Amino acid sequence: MPEEIDIDFLKEFRKLILKYVKKGMTFVLISGGGRSARHYQHAASKIARLNAEDLDWIGVHSTRLNAQLLRTIFRDIAYQRVIKDPTKPIETKKKIIIAAGWKPGFSTDYDAVLLAKNLGVDTVVNMSNVPYVYDKNPKKFKNAKPLKELSWVDYIKMVGMEWRPGRNVPFDPIASTEAHKSEIKVIVMGNDLKNFENFLLGRKFEGTVIS
Repeated sequence: MPEEIDIDFLKEFRKLILKYVKKGMTFVLISGGGRSARHYQHAASKIARLNAEDLDWIGVHSTRLNAQLLRTIFRDIAYQRVIKDPTKPIETKKKIIIAAGWKPGFSTDYDAVLLAKNLGVDTVVNMSNVPYVYDKNPKKFKNAKPLKELSWVDYIKMVGMEWRPGRNVPFDPIASTEAHKSEIKVIVMGNDLKNFENFLLGRKFEGTVIS
């Protein structure tokens, strides 16, 4: 959701996911809150004094609305409920599972790591409008360099240990600490679907591998 919901992207995303479901793959899709969450957080902050939990709940519910959109466009083959607690057992033969935010204090990055642990998955793909992790903020520094491989130790040194609602980093610090502890690899890539397909096929892809 760059400004409005990107319908063209979602059409192509749906087509790609269904293509690989037919080939036998299973997908767990977790939606973030994105710009809609930040719009609501900004609006509420202009009207009343809010604490971090207030802001977090707005973010959580934004992810759930986005997740419901995803579940609806995959409704024929997706698990019938949006997963809100990533730690609970999930028993289904459905090839697509849709998940959203859990509770205050955690981002959907963290929920993705917990869900990966729950399902015995060792790799999380983080797709967004950021194609790599950079050595510094590419929006501020034109000479920022993309990093293709990073250790969790080095990545956590870069982003620090603090989590706050709406913080915009490639993968949040709390989730990163949990992924490091649980030996889960995270791949940060942009939203180029051909690039994502290359990853699915085991081909060379553009992105940052954190492990």
